[in-house]
Amino acid sequence: MKTVIKWALKHLPRPLMQRLAGWMTPVVGLLLRGKRFTCPLCGHSFRRLLPYGYVTTRENALCPSCLSLERHRLLWLWMERESNLLKEYPRLLHIAPEVCLMKRLKKHYRHQRNSYLTADLESPLADLHFDIQHTPLADDSFGLVICNHLLEHVEDDRLALRELCRILKPGGWGILLAPIDYNRATTYEDNSITDPEERTRLFGQYDHRRIYGRDYPERLREAGFEAEEIDYAARLTPEERRRYALPDSDRIYLVRKPLN
Repeated sequence: MKTVIKWALKHLPRPLMQRLAGWMTPVVGLLLRGKRFTCPLCGHSFRRLLPYGYVTTRENALCPSCLSLERHRLLWLWMERESNLLKEYPRLLHIAPEVCLMKRLKKHYRHQRNSYLTADLESPLADLHFDIQHTPLADDSFGLVICNHLLEHVEDDRLALRELCRILKPGGWGILLAPIDYNRATTYEDNSITDPEERTRLFGQYDHRRIYGRDYPERLREAGFEAEEIDYAARLTPEERRRYALPDSDRIYLVRKPLN
């Protein structure tokens, strides 16, 4: 099973992988049921999770039921415990929506018509379709924006960030996650590199345009946000980190649009 998953991650197109995962997860989830790990998004428990990773495979990373990864589980715990999101209904734009988060958020917003919208360039799952570098939405129109692991794919991420700040209401907040290399002081990008294998070597994935460094929060501030880096996993107990299969290094990046 592990060998097959590694081969598929390396050789199959992502849309096909997602479709295959949708067919297989009900069966795989039943086979792996146990008590060692619990996914806070779907609530199911398993004796082990599935391996995942484009370059380096991570063990116990992918929930067999809802397909959450470590970052999704960490973020959900933070939103559930530390934010008012699940007590209120801010108008929310969820860009490049992850299915595991989208299902939970749609359930929360089920009685609040048009308060939860999803957007993507191409995905048929999304309500809206556009390039976030040229967002066709009004200024100050959303109280909350979630955009995870997309900015590293965008040609001009600074332009995309300014657009996200523009559509957020003053006082509104957002979660903007990206893969970070904490050994790097500054973000590295070079658009002249087009070879897929070289991009994978330098940026971690063939379709990434940059690898962010520790200056990522400053990049968010340059776009007009107030930005906070939260090491939420460090606030949890070792038993919680083990049970939810959480990352050691991932941080949550919380942004707010100033009132003035």
